[in-house]
Amino acid sequence: MFIVNHRKFFFTITGLVLAVAIGAITFYRLPLGIDFTGGSLVEVSYASARPDLSTLNARLAPLSLGEVSLRNAGANDIALRSRALTPAEHTAVLDALSPEGAQATELSFTSVGPSVGSELARKALVALGVVIITIMLYIAWAFRKVSRPVSSWVYGSIVVAILFHDVIVPTGFYAIWAHFTGAQVDTLFLVALLTILGYSVNDTIVIFDRVREHLARDQKVSTHEEFSALVGRSISETMGRSINTSLTVILVLVALAFFGSPVTFSFALVLIAGVIAGTYSSILLAAPLLVPVSRYFTEKRK
Repeated sequence: MFIVNHRKFFFTITGLVLAVAIGAITFYRLPLGIDFTGGSLVEVSYASARPDLSTLNARLAPLSLGEVSLRNAGANDIALRSRALTPAEHTAVLDALSPEGAQATELSFTSVGPSVGSELARKALVALGVVIITIMLYIAWAFRKVSRPVSSWVYGSIVVAILFHDVIVPTGFYAIWAHFTGAQVDTLFLVALLTILGYSVNDTIVIFDRVREHLARDQKVSTHEEFSALVGRSISETMGRSINTSLTVILVLVALAFFGSPVTFSFALVLIAGVIAGTYSSILLAAPLLVPVSRYFTEKRK
């Protein structure tokens, strides 16, 4: 009952966190990678110590490649992002990245046209929209037999509102991270968001399902327990499961971030932020929101 009774405090905290996340997205924006904008990505490795970025930028300047992003990746690797390169420019870039005494070995070369990138961005937005709508319809159908004190559509609508929270928070975190580290949004970022949606909705449904069980039992034995008390009991009964599951997932993601490939580092960070946001919202937002909504529908029926 503590969470339900102090729900306004948690709602206020949520509002502040969302304000920071939306502010970060608005002012820092999300730097799109070549997966969405088109361009080329060249990753090279050095057998010994890698050259300074300033040295490499000076060698790349005469090639007239336009805006170039050059950053460290891994212990002795370099990642270069630029506009789409021709075969001749690709060869020239490899030569420029190999100053005397530091031969570069190409690890990968990826080139994406602008039309492919824009199509991928459109499909990414469509995928997110389809997932959210499908989740809402499924929950409304699953809870169709529980219409009091709130309609089954309310459960689905609350889950969708919570999913927006669970996407905006890690996106805002990533906008801040990208601003200070030079990271960019790629397909792995999209995969992370879709994973967060699935994880978060699963955690929320577990709590909602416990509420549904208590409502069905309450109607069967006619105890007429107060709805806020019923919701509070449902949260308490599932809180241990939610926290333990999230901690297990976070431990795996921390291991992936620090011991995995540099390519998956940002992916793991986004997932960690999303799992934390999803656990918070499932316990402290989703179920407590049922209480004021139920009071609204109760007064409306009078």
